[in-house]
Amino acid sequence: MFNRIFGKPKEQANASALATLDKLNETLDMLEKKEKVLDKKAAAELERAKEFSKAKNKRAAIQSLKRKKLYEQQIEQLGNFQLRIHDQMIMLEAAKATTETVDALRTGAAAMKAMQKATNIDDVDKTMDEINEQTENMKQIQDALSAPLGASADFDEDELEAELEELEGAELESQLLEPVAAPPVHPVQVPTNRLPNRPAPQKASAEEDELAALQAEMAL
Repeated sequence: MFNRIFGKPKEQANASALATLDKLNETLDMLEKKEKVLDKKAAAELERAKEFSKAKNKRAAIQSLKRKKLYEQQIEQLGNFQLRIHDQMIMLEAAKATTETVDALRTGAAAMKAMQKATNIDDVDKTMDEINEQTENMKQIQDALSAPLGASADFDEDELEAELEELEGAELESQLLEPVAAPPVHPVQVPTNRLPNRPAPQKASAEEDELAALQAEMAL
């Protein structure tokens, strides 16, 4: 059915497009070479016309100009052929790109369809229900494990919070009543220059004392 709708299979279509592009390129090269030959012939006929004109051979000069015009007409025709070939190549390359794009999109659609078949919506809903159920069960287990047991289950949370607030208030009041400690005073260190050590006066000996007493008596 796809062959009737889309033509040849992808491999054959690509091979045919490549072969056609190669053939067009060969034809284009041939036309360009032929155009160069005709350009040389037209230039040669122009030089002949100049030579015949110098030789006063008017008839021969006109014939050369006519041939030159014919070559120029062929060159113009070859130029039109080349434009047609270029246009054909552009259209063929665009068609090839379109075919490859459509084939890629078709492959992606088929892959997505296959994945959707592998993933049933009922299975997804069932899986999500199981996840939600397991999450709820785990939450109940954690709540049961965190519940107080024994004597601690009878404690009143509000009463404990009130007692904690009283303790915090008493601690704050005691901190406010404490005297403010003066900041420590650090002694200022004044640099002192050490004075040279002076010799301590020596105590007078007993002889010197006697001599001084004798001199005092003589003075009287």
